[in-house]
Amino acid sequence: MTTPNTRNLALARALALLVPAALLAGAYFSQYVGGLYPCEMCWWQRYAHFAALVPAVLAFLAPGALRLWLVRLAGAAILVAALIGGFHAGVEYGWWEGITTCATTVQAGGDPLEAVLNAPVIRCDVTPWSLFGISLAGYNFLISGVAAIAVLVLSARKSR
Repeated sequence: MTTPNTRNLALARALALLVPAALLAGAYFSQYVGGLYPCEMCWWQRYAHFAALVPAVLAFLAPGALRLWLVRLAGAAILVAALIGGFHAGVEYGWWEGITTCATTVQAGGDPLEAVLNAPVIRCDVTPWSLFGISLAGYNFLISGVAAIAVLVLSARKSR
């Protein structure tokens, strides 16, 4: 079995770790600094990125062949985040119907009952922020999609 060359695998491994970490950092920054609370589908995208971080971190500790499969697993999880982001963006743009439930966000501290009763309802079909007509879910689709393809292609390139 031929394996990817060391440089390609190292780059794929770095992308598999840095992209989901950066996107999660951006998501939490926009939530806690920008006040953009996540809806249900936003959480799904975050879960996929967290799932990508586990094999990405383990790929830095694992030996040869296992490292390759961990990088590919992380790439697949990033691809799942991209697909969820694409679906979510389509719901926001009105291209198709999404889920029927909405998420509420409860702030920590104070009276718990009061917090639940006054929690904002976050709709999945509303774009809370966009840049150049692209929502956060749309950017997640684009960035995660490119990163997933890059990770998977780099991890598949054979040594010569």
